[in-house]
This record gives sequence, structure tokens and C-alpha cells, in this order.
Amino acid sequence: MLARNPAARNAPAMKYDLLTVMGAFALAQDKGRQRLVLRLMTLVTARYNWGRDELAVGQREIARLWLVDERTVKREMAKLRAMGWLTVRRQGARGRVTEYSLAIDRILEDSRPRWADVGPDLEHRLSASPEETPKVVPLPVKGKVAAPEVSDGTEWSLARALLHAEDPALYGSWIAALERGSRAGGRLTLQAPSRFHASYVATHLVSRLLSACRSVDGSVDEIVVGSAAG
Repeated sequence: MLARNPAARNAPAMKYDLLTVMGAFALAQDKGRQRLVLRLMTLVTARYNWGRDELAVGQREIARLWLVDERTVKREMAKLRAMGWLTVRRQGARGRVTEYSLAIDRILEDSRPRWADVGPDLEHRLSASPEETPKVVPLPVKGKVAAPEVSDGTEWSLARALLHAEDPALYGSWIAALERGSRAGGRLTLQAPSRFHASYVATHLVSRLLSACRSVDGSVDEIVVGSAAG
């Protein structure tokens, strides 16, 4: 199942998958529950500290974000705790706001009936146990792996720079050789030097590539990896 550590290496993909299943869950609920989950998603997107797995925001600030009064905030936060989607890490006191944490296991369990409706790729990622998650093994690369050129300013150049900074060895083995092919709307096509290379990247790395691209260009919603050999 999806790694629970928001600070882990696959954290960007985890965040997108978590927000996706929260939204899919909400769309199957009545209007009141839809609004409640939408408010939580907005709060998480705007203020959640993923590195610390913590939400520490005062009721006044939440009220301003949600365009409601503080009484409504108090009521809605209580509903989210009752759902089991938020847990209290530390109760607020004088001069200190209450600190919450997302109950990721409960959110995933509640949203499970909608996973297949989102798509088989998401369902596979969320259903796979850590032991079943394929390990990406970088090929040996001699010498220092040079950082990519970013002067053209394309989303792929910027994303490659991020990927190089995260893991130079993996970048040198599988990512450096990928060339930007074309862009059609939210779909970015990359070209690999061989069919094997394209197949490996599509199987093991495409979620990571998509997360990096989204971090520099939020309009990218799909990556397709092809090869010169077809």
C-alpha cells in the first residue's frame, strides 16, 4: 500500500494520490460531505506541513481561507475528527494552536471503493505492499554525473534538474538520456534511446517523472515514454 511517510522519497506522488482519492471519495457523497472534504483538501493544500506531517493553523486563519466564521470552523474540524480523517497531535492552549495530523490509513480505507474508478495505475500503487513495490536499481555510472542544462526553460529541463539533485546516480542511469519529444495539452512525451529503456522508465519511474514535472509546471498531467525504435 501507499507509503505513509509524507517525507519519504515518493512523497510527491503520495500527495497527489492522496488528494485524488479524497476528491474521488467526496464526489460520491452528499453535498454536505462534499463541502467538508473540499474544505479539508483546500486546507491541506495550502497549509499542511508534509515534512513534519502536521497541520497547525489557527481557527481565524482557517475561517478566512474557507470564507466562514470561526464557529463553523470549530464545527467542521470536529466533523473531520469524527470521520477519523484528522487526529489531534497536541491540544491547543493559551497562545498555541491545536496541532493535527492526517489519518492517512483511514482516508485510504474510506476511499478504497473509488480507487478503481480513478484508474488501474492508482489502484495498483495504493494496493501494493512495500515488499511488492519494485525497486529501481541504477546502472553503474562512471565519474560525476553532470547537472542538466536548463537554459531553454522547458518543463522537462527544469524537472530534470530536480531529478538530478535528488539522485544523481539514478538520473545518470535512466533519466539523462530521455529527450523531450512533444507536448499536447497536459501530455508530455519523452523519447528514450531504446525500447527497453522506455519500458523500464514507464514501469518504474514515470510517477517520479510526473511529480517532478508537476512541481515546475502544474498543467502537466500525463507523461508518455516512447523510443526512437517505436
